Amino acid sequence: MDPRMADGEAFLARVEAVVDPVLEAHGLQLVDLQWRREARRWALRFFVDKPGGAGILDCQRLSHEAADVLDVSGLITESYDLEVSSPGLDRELKSDREFAWAIGKDVRCWVREAVDGRLEFAGRLEAAAPDHLAIAGPEGRTAEVPRALVTKARLDPPFRRK
Repeated sequence: MDPRMADGEAFLARVEAVVDPVLEAHGLQLVDLQWRREARRWALRFFVDKPGGAGILDCQRLSHEAADVLDVSGLITESYDLEVSSPGLDRELKSDREFAWAIGKDVRCWVREAVDGRLEFAGRLEAAAPDHLAIAGPEGRTAEVPRALVTKARLDPPFRRK
Protein backbone atom coordinates (compact mmCIF):
# COMPACT_ATOMS: atom_id res chain seq x y z
CA MET A 1 0.00 0.00 0.00
CA ASP A 2 1.24 3.47 -0.89
CA PRO A 3 2.39 5.23 2.31
CA ARG A 4 0.66 8.44 1.17
CA MET A 5 -2.70 6.72 1.29
CA ALA A 6 -2.13 5.65 4.89
CA ASP A 7 -1.24 9.19 5.94
CA GLY A 8 -2.82 11.29 3.20
CA GLU A 9 -3.21 14.46 5.23
CA ALA A 10 0.48 14.51 6.19
CA PHE A 11 1.49 13.93 2.55
CA LEU A 12 -0.75 16.76 1.34
CA ALA A 13 0.65 19.04 4.06
CA ARG A 14 4.18 18.34 2.75
CA VAL A 15 3.06 19.06 -0.84
CA GLU A 16 1.44 22.29 0.31
CA ALA A 17 4.58 23.35 2.19
CA VAL A 18 6.70 22.80 -0.93
CA VAL A 19 4.34 24.76 -3.20
CA ASP A 20 3.33 27.47 -0.69
CA PRO A 21 6.12 29.93 -1.69
CA VAL A 22 4.91 29.76 -5.31
CA LEU A 23 1.31 30.39 -4.22
CA GLU A 24 2.38 33.38 -2.13
CA ALA A 25 4.55 34.80 -4.92
CA HIS A 26 1.50 34.94 -7.17
CA GLY A 27 -0.98 36.12 -4.53
CA LEU A 28 -2.91 32.87 -4.70
CA GLN A 29 -4.77 31.14 -1.89
CA LEU A 30 -5.07 27.36 -1.79
CA VAL A 31 -8.75 26.41 -1.56
CA ASP A 32 -8.35 22.64 -1.85
CA LEU A 33 -5.66 20.07 -2.63
CA GLN A 34 -6.37 16.50 -3.73
CA TRP A 35 -4.22 13.43 -4.42
CA ARG A 36 -6.14 10.58 -6.04
CA ARG A 37 -5.53 7.43 -8.00
CA GLU A 38 -7.40 7.56 -11.29
CA ALA A 39 -7.23 4.64 -13.69
CA ARG A 40 -3.51 3.97 -14.13
CA ARG A 41 -2.08 7.26 -12.91
CA TRP A 42 -2.18 9.53 -9.90
CA ALA A 43 -3.72 13.00 -10.08
CA LEU A 44 -2.61 15.96 -7.96
CA ARG A 45 -5.16 18.78 -8.04
CA PHE A 46 -4.76 22.31 -6.77
CA PHE A 47 -7.82 24.56 -6.50
CA VAL A 48 -6.71 28.17 -6.06
CA ASP A 49 -8.26 31.60 -5.78
CA LYS A 50 -7.26 35.22 -5.29
CA PRO A 51 -9.10 38.50 -4.82
CA GLY A 52 -10.98 39.12 -8.04
CA GLY A 53 -10.70 35.44 -8.99
CA ALA A 54 -7.96 33.24 -10.38
CA GLY A 55 -7.76 33.22 -14.17
CA ILE A 56 -6.37 30.81 -16.72
CA LEU A 57 -2.97 32.50 -16.75
CA ASP A 58 -2.74 32.22 -12.94
CA CYS A 59 -3.50 28.50 -13.17
CA GLN A 60 -1.01 27.94 -16.01
CA ARG A 61 1.75 29.81 -14.18
CA LEU A 62 1.16 27.87 -10.97
CA SER A 63 1.03 24.58 -12.86
CA HIS A 64 4.46 25.12 -14.44
CA GLU A 65 6.13 26.45 -11.32
CA ALA A 66 4.53 23.91 -8.96
CA ALA A 67 5.65 21.07 -11.25
CA ASP A 68 9.21 22.40 -11.12
CA VAL A 69 9.39 22.72 -7.33
CA LEU A 70 7.71 19.35 -6.82
CA ASP A 71 10.17 17.69 -9.20
CA VAL A 72 13.13 19.23 -7.37
CA SER A 73 11.69 18.25 -3.96
CA GLY A 74 11.60 14.54 -4.83
CA LEU A 75 8.39 14.25 -2.82
CA ILE A 76 6.51 12.43 -5.58
CA THR A 77 8.29 9.57 -7.32
CA GLU A 78 5.58 8.00 -9.48
CA SER A 79 4.01 9.41 -12.63
CA TYR A 80 1.12 11.76 -11.99
CA ASP A 81 -1.00 14.41 -13.66
CA LEU A 82 -0.90 17.90 -12.17
CA GLU A 83 -4.07 19.96 -12.50
CA VAL A 84 -4.60 23.54 -11.35
CA SER A 85 -7.95 25.29 -11.51
CA SER A 86 -10.08 27.88 -9.81
CA PRO A 87 -12.75 26.62 -7.41
CA GLY A 88 -15.69 27.31 -9.71
CA LEU A 89 -18.73 29.50 -9.21
CA ASP A 90 -20.90 26.85 -7.57
CA ARG A 91 -18.19 24.76 -5.92
CA GLU A 92 -19.26 22.21 -3.34
CA LEU A 93 -17.79 22.92 0.10
CA LYS A 94 -16.59 19.98 2.18
CA SER A 95 -13.42 20.64 4.16
CA ASP A 96 -12.70 23.11 6.94
CA ARG A 97 -10.31 24.89 4.55
CA GLU A 98 -13.04 25.29 1.94
CA PHE A 99 -15.54 26.63 4.47
CA ALA A 100 -12.94 29.08 5.82
CA TRP A 101 -12.25 30.26 2.27
CA ALA A 102 -16.00 30.73 1.65
CA ILE A 103 -16.56 33.10 4.61
CA GLY A 104 -18.11 36.27 3.19
CA LYS A 105 -19.41 34.47 0.11
CA ASP A 106 -22.98 33.42 -0.66
CA VAL A 107 -23.64 29.76 0.10
CA ARG A 108 -26.51 27.29 0.11
CA CYS A 109 -26.63 24.21 2.33
CA TRP A 110 -28.98 21.38 3.08
CA VAL A 111 -29.43 19.50 6.35
CA ARG A 112 -30.71 15.98 7.10
CA GLU A 113 -32.94 17.14 10.00
CA ALA A 114 -34.89 20.36 10.21
CA VAL A 115 -33.19 23.25 11.99
CA ASP A 116 -35.64 25.98 13.01
CA GLY A 117 -38.17 24.22 10.75
CA ARG A 118 -35.95 24.41 7.66
CA LEU A 119 -34.01 21.87 5.60
CA GLU A 120 -32.29 24.41 3.33
CA PHE A 121 -30.35 27.58 4.15
CA ALA A 122 -29.05 30.25 1.80
CA GLY A 123 -27.19 33.46 2.44
CA ARG A 124 -23.79 34.92 3.23
CA LEU A 125 -21.50 32.62 5.21
CA GLU A 126 -20.59 34.66 8.29
CA ALA A 127 -18.60 32.01 10.19
CA ALA A 128 -17.51 28.40 9.81
CA ALA A 129 -16.60 26.64 13.04
CA PRO A 130 -15.97 22.90 13.40
CA ASP A 131 -19.41 22.46 14.96
CA HIS A 132 -21.58 25.00 13.10
CA LEU A 133 -22.02 27.38 10.19
CA ALA A 134 -23.43 30.88 10.63
CA ILE A 135 -25.41 31.89 7.55
CA ALA A 136 -26.93 35.37 7.27
CA GLY A 137 -30.10 35.03 5.23
CA PRO A 138 -31.70 37.67 3.01
CA GLU A 139 -34.34 38.29 5.70
CA GLY A 140 -31.59 39.65 7.99
CA ARG A 141 -31.51 36.69 10.42
CA THR A 142 -28.39 34.64 10.97
CA ALA A 143 -29.00 30.90 11.22
CA GLU A 144 -26.70 28.67 13.26
CA VAL A 145 -26.54 25.42 11.27
CA PRO A 146 -24.91 22.40 12.99
CA ARG A 147 -22.15 21.04 10.73
CA ALA A 148 -23.00 17.48 11.78
CA LEU A 149 -26.40 17.87 10.08
CA VAL A 150 -25.11 19.36 6.80
CA THR A 151 -25.52 16.90 3.93
CA LYS A 152 -24.35 19.26 1.19
CA ALA A 153 -23.05 22.81 0.96
CA ARG A 154 -21.94 24.84 -2.03
CA LEU A 155 -21.31 28.35 -3.23
CA ASP A 156 -24.48 30.00 -4.41
CA PRO A 157 -23.73 32.21 -7.41
CA PRO A 158 -26.35 34.82 -8.32
CA PHE A 159 -27.34 33.10 -11.58
CA ARG A 160 -28.34 29.93 -9.67
CA ARG A 161 -30.63 31.62 -7.14
CA LYS A 162 -34.39 31.19 -7.35
